[in-house]
Amino acid sequence: MGNDDTDPAVTRRTAMAMAAAGAGLVAGCSTYGGSAATPAPAAPGGTELGAAGDVPVGGGKVFADKQVVVTQPAAGTFAAFSAICTHQGCTVDTVANGTINCPCHGSKFKIADGSVANGPAAKALEKKTVTVANGKITLT
Repeated sequence: MGNDDTDPAVTRRTAMAMAAAGAGLVAGCSTYGGSAATPAPAAPGGTELGAAGDVPVGGGKVFADKQVVVTQPAAGTFAAFSAICTHQGCTVDTVANGTINCPCHGSKFKIADGSVANGPAAKALEKKTVTVANGKITLT
């Protein structure tokens, strides 16, 4: 046979290495710039939750579908918190007697600032930001 510098074993190894590198490059490119799992940006102005009139003074309302609870500790003063209890991740379900209440283990959080009023939760609810305009509450 002639003077052939190609060795089938090296060519196979080289081809496999190139294929692996190419697969990595393709995989890297598929996530570059985002993927389907990346959440869409919020609509300008935020997400409308509901009517401000639905949140009683000295109480609040749980918007379970948006995982947020909005309170009105004093007339015209609104606060918002995550509706996910910091104890074990249950969704709070009521606001009564000045507290946001979790049905799972009895944790209670103060409507003014989301701090723990009664355990077993040890951490306050995460604060959220809302605006109230034209009688509507918007999560921003």
